[in-house]
Amino acid sequence: MEKFFSVSQTARMAGVTAETLRHYDRIGLVHPHTTDKWTGYRYYTERELVLLNIVHALRCMELPLKEIKRLLQCDDLSETAAFLRDAEARAEEKLAQLTEAKERIGRARKYYESKAAQQPPREQGYREEFPERVILLSEHLSTPTVENLYDYHRHFYAQLGNERRGEFSFADTAGVYEAEGEARMFAVCTKYAEAYGLRILPAGAYLCADCSETTFPETLQALKERAAKEAAPPAFTLRFVMISGIARWRYQLQIPLRTK
Repeated sequence: MEKFFSVSQTARMAGVTAETLRHYDRIGLVHPHTTDKWTGYRYYTERELVLLNIVHALRCMELPLKEIKRLLQCDDLSETAAFLRDAEARAEEKLAQLTEAKERIGRARKYYESKAAQQPPREQGYREEFPERVILLSEHLSTPTVENLYDYHRHFYAQLGNERRGEFSFADTAGVYEAEGEARMFAVCTKYAEAYGLRILPAGAYLCADCSETTFPETLQALKERAAKEAAPPAFTLRFVMISGIARWRYQLQIPLRTK
């Protein structure tokens, strides 16, 4: 005895909405098996469920409903086979794209996890000891943007030129160095040679604070005033970019505490 399913049952089993079933009925893609002439209720059978599963699979490959309808109405085995071969090729292509996307998402997840582990919440105005560091200043960049932070190191390798590329390598860090009223973005060197724009940051105590781009000006001013009281006016300030989300970041300010 043939089993009949209501619209809600069919929608649940096919993984679609009741409105989707009504739409498929309106455009002649998949009709209900029967409609009660007294109540207007529509009922589906296993045959319609099979068709709906085929439609769902083909829709996953972003095939237009018009093409899917043509396949369901096709009465030629060769044409049906050719259509499905093309659909299979599209599925392979999409799987390759999804695999690549998954790998990229995985790399991004690991990157953000590592950044999160490096950025525990801290109170404002904390002291931290740093070893001597070497940075290379950009000749052109002065303010972080989404565009210049993407593939950040490429900018500095281009600045050095291909012939010197092997002499330098950089940490996964971006920042802004400011001295005498001039700001320049920088990369932290892990390997370096003599070059224009190279700066050595002295080892020692730094006064630090975390802030957003909005609160950066007043936070920096407060740190400068505190540094001047505790030690001496700073010769330079550092603003490290701390990734906080997709295309979002905060800053860690660092000011050297110099002896008066």
